[in-house]
Amino acid sequence: MTATEVSRNFASVLDMAEHGETIVITRGGRRLATLGPTSAGNGAALKEFFATHHFDESFADDVAAVRDLLTDEVSASWPDA
Repeated sequence: MTATEVSRNFASVLDMAEHGETIVITRGGRRLATLGPTSAGNGAALKEFFATHHFDESFADDVAAVRDLLTDEVSASWPDA
C-alpha cells in the first residue's frame, strides 16, 4: 500500500492491522515501513524478567550521579522545576 493510500485511509488501515493483517507501506515503489498488529501483553513477561534477573545495587546511585552532572536550562530558570 502506498504512503498516500495509507494517509487517505488511515482508519481502515488500523482496522486491518487490528484484524491481524500486516501492511507494507511503500513510497516511490520502495518499501518504507511495515504496520501490523501488536501483541496484547499483560505485563507477565516483564514481571517474570524482574523476578529472575538481579540488578546492580549501585545502579540508582550511578544514575543520580550522572543526573547531577547534567544541566537543564529549564530547571535552572525555574527553581521549582
